[in-house]
Amino acid sequence: MFRYRIIAFLSVMGPGFITANVDNDPGGILTYSQAGAKFGYSLLWTLIPTTIALIVVQEMAARMGAVTGKGLSDLIREEFGLRATFITMAILSIADFGNIAAEFAGIASGMGVFGVNRYLSVPVGAAVVWLVIVRGRYKPVERMLILFSLIYFTYPISAYLAKPDWKLALHDTLVPQFHGDQQYIIMIVGLIGTTITPWMQFYLQASIVEKGVDRRHYSLSRWDVIVGCIVTDVIAFFIVVACAATIYKSGGGEITDAADAAKALVPFAGRFAGALFAIGLVNASVLAAAILPLATAYNICEGLGFESGVEKRFSEAPIFYWLYTLLIVSGAGFVLLPHMPLLKVMLFSQVANGVLLPFVLFYMLMLVNRKRIMQEYTNNIWQNLIAWSTAIVMLVLTAGMVYFAVKA
Repeated sequence: MFRYRIIAFLSVMGPGFITANVDNDPGGILTYSQAGAKFGYSLLWTLIPTTIALIVVQEMAARMGAVTGKGLSDLIREEFGLRATFITMAILSIADFGNIAAEFAGIASGMGVFGVNRYLSVPVGAAVVWLVIVRGRYKPVERMLILFSLIYFTYPISAYLAKPDWKLALHDTLVPQFHGDQQYIIMIVGLIGTTITPWMQFYLQASIVEKGVDRRHYSLSRWDVIVGCIVTDVIAFFIVVACAATIYKSGGGEITDAADAAKALVPFAGRFAGALFAIGLVNASVLAAAILPLATAYNICEGLGFESGVEKRFSEAPIFYWLYTLLIVSGAGFVLLPHMPLLKVMLFSQVANGVLLPFVLFYMLMLVNRKRIMQEYTNNIWQNLIAWSTAIVMLVLTAGMVYFAVKA
């Protein structure tokens, strides 16, 4: 019986695990690295509440996809009208473009550690990603993305080689600390914004629908989401720990891109640890460069009623694939422009995610609690409490960030 349940779980595994792991993209790795480099272990406590919130939010998206058979943009258009859908699509597309550029910047900086010029690594990376998604089919592409997700385990090895203070790290994970200064608040907004991102909900729900997960498979799909969320934040924990044990311990320093963290590991933990960190960065960049444009293309096509999906051929969903192609080309091209402030673009995209999240959660909570849509699969009181609390906390933190910015 157990064996058959494992086989059944593996058959539905994919959307939740992939979505959560892609969340550790170059922008996320940069944000976690900066948190460790600037504040040591003191921000590790944020990972516990954000993991709980991430599980609740992701589970809502997966449940809506399984019960309704529709993507999030589809439901927003049907229930709130075209105007609300258009505004949501426009704002999310702007934030997503910053994220997509950040993915290609990650490819450039990660391969730069190995001496490869960005004018070679970025076009090659863009071409590979485009060919795999456009020429592939859903199941083979999904299996490959799961395999890529496993490469994230290079980060725990890098953290171990950095010889951190595990006792202090555990203490700061379990005992919350809070400081009222601007940089600390911005970093918390960035950490939550990079852990629970708006694009994830659109992509996860769309991939649940495309995979054909329905109410019969929902209980197993739920475990796919939970496992993915836990794994992604465990990886985030080790990224913070690695940078806290090296950069922060040596006096701190400004990280201009995620590759700086890989280089900083070398004097403390050796070239092998630095290389593993860089490999993880390149892997995360390629994986996210494939998924982020997909999430945006899903979002726009569902909202406007166009055909979408990796399983469809180019001729069957031309708008979807042309959008995907445009996003790949423009995101890669942006990174190749000289004197582009890539660090600011990457950080802006993470903070923008945190600012936009409450509005996406509002739509999700309205939808998931409508019995006409979800029937007996509406939220329970604890799911609503956690999701609404996440939205309110993000609004409060964003207001604090804006206050300090105006005051300065």
